[in-house]
Amino acid sequence: MEESFRDSLATVDDDGNRKWVYPKKPSGKFHNYRAIVSIILLTLLFSGPFIKINGNPLLLLNVIERKFVIFGSIFYPQDFYIFMFVMVVGIVAIGIFTLVFGRLFCGWICPQTIFMEMVFRKIEYWIEGDWNKQKALNKADWGPSKIFKKVSKHVLFFVVSFIISNTFLAYIIGIEELTEIITTPPSEHVWGFFSILLFAFAFYIVFSRLREQICTSVCPYGRLQGVLLDEHSIVVAYDYKRGENRSKFKKNEDRAAESKGDCVDCHQCVNVCPTGIDIRNGTQLECVHCTACMDVCDGIMDKLSLPGGLIRHTSEYHIKNGSKLSLNKRTIAFSILLLVLTVIIFGLLLFRNKVEATVLRTPGTLLQTQADGRWSNLYNYNIVNKTNEDFVLEFVLEEPKGVVQLIGDSTIQLTKGNKTSGSLFVILDETYPNRRQIPVVIGIFNKGERVDEVQTNFLGE
Repeated sequence: MEESFRDSLATVDDDGNRKWVYPKKPSGKFHNYRAIVSIILLTLLFSGPFIKINGNPLLLLNVIERKFVIFGSIFYPQDFYIFMFVMVVGIVAIGIFTLVFGRLFCGWICPQTIFMEMVFRKIEYWIEGDWNKQKALNKADWGPSKIFKKVSKHVLFFVVSFIISNTFLAYIIGIEELTEIITTPPSEHVWGFFSILLFAFAFYIVFSRLREQICTSVCPYGRLQGVLLDEHSIVVAYDYKRGENRSKFKKNEDRAAESKGDCVDCHQCVNVCPTGIDIRNGTQLECVHCTACMDVCDGIMDKLSLPGGLIRHTSEYHIKNGSKLSLNKRTIAFSILLLVLTVIIFGLLLFRNKVEATVLRTPGTLLQTQADGRWSNLYNYNIVNKTNEDFVLEFVLEEPKGVVQLIGDSTIQLTKGNKTSGSLFVILDETYPNRRQIPVVIGIFNKGERVDEVQTNFLGE
């Protein structure tokens, strides 16, 4: 098989210029499945800012105020360790997922692919027609028809990009604040309005000009595919054993007797590819596993009364050995590991401490004696309520024997999602603390329920 295709990208010519891709409009079983998945994910994306759980948004990533909400649970900078662990586990999970299932994520779940193939290309097909009509339109002289189609397409592209940018902004500042911005004159928030237009223009450039270049040249995940895949990875692949030697179809011929494979060299798998590759050359980094080539090839095979699956989900190992794709121990083991990692991530997110508290001895203060002869240290406390509940908190000195005395009220009123700070005394029952440092354990309780524990030191003699 000719290997020169591996020396360059399919969308770049010999002079280094970009070759514009005009993919044929896809159709078929797998395309319909992808459309259903895309509709579900797009519905979740655009409805997400309006969904509330216990009064909190489903997802909020407010970097400016350092407030994050995931599935209705509030996260603060104190939870950064969880974020770091989730990031590490996520990277490992992506590697394992790719090792087993190839770039399935890219073709079915990635927002770039969903918006490009299921939104922007649909608009393009609707206005300009299928791939051959688009080619003809671009080559045609400028006239009223061409101007109308091009302007209509790009206006719609920018409108959709503007909607996308506002949706992403809602996940950053919240739908209430976004609604307030939208309903007030732009003159009251000039920089905010300018930022929205800037992001809308960025999305417009991505989906009108860059397109597949994001997947092949920009996205680091796509570039890593070459080192993450092996011969057992499940990919969209052409069965070269069954398809070769390629030749045009002739009616009533015995292809097997003439040493001809099932591939009739119709070139439809290339025409329909959104990244412009020839899947028959083997696995390539440009392939996003969108399955468009599978649908069009199965359609051709069906018309010619040949069995489908010439291009299918399989692995190099199964093609080489002529075996059917099956769940082997490797796939099962890695899938279980993926499930375990997912459970760990959700466990960290859902079963964390309700309260994050810090208690530190007040700088510059020394050992003090109380009126009753007991000894004390002065501390500063900070408490963050990470839940959607209102708390009435009290401190209990668990080790060593003694009490905690708040400066002010005897309890702390802490409303949902808020934080508070103050000072307290730790008073020991010992007559005189004869050690330099004494370990202290303070329990924090909400109406009798222990919600957190803080460890610090008591400064003795």
